[in-house]
Amino acid sequence: MAKLKIKKGDLVQVIAGARQSRGGDRGKQGKVLEVYPERNRVLVEGVNRVSKHRKPSQTASGVTAGGIEIHEAPIHVSNVMLVDPKDNKPTRVGYREETVERDGRSRTVRVRVSRRTGEDI
Repeated sequence: MAKLKIKKGDLVQVIAGARQSRGGDRGKQGKVLEVYPERNRVLVEGVNRVSKHRKPSQTASGVTAGGIEIHEAPIHVSNVMLVDPKDNKPTRVGYREETVERDGRSRTVRVRVSRRTGEDI
């Protein structure tokens, strides 16, 4: 299982699939709601919306109404790209190692860096 470069809370852009003019999600930007590293998928807000038909049911807590629910489905991580906070365009992600000194100890920290502008993410 490879380590993903996209984390929960990141702003990403869809780079694959049908264009928005054809009813697709390519070019849409959204916040990552959840990451599923074991399946290499991410859940993005407002992207890959699917409708689910629910049957009315009765549970111990009460009655749930039936109908059509619309919610997001996971999308493969290779189909999204992190958005550079500086210019709001998609960018590749790199890492830079920094030595940080805290409480008299020095430790090496990996920092995510935008390949487009070189800024920290």
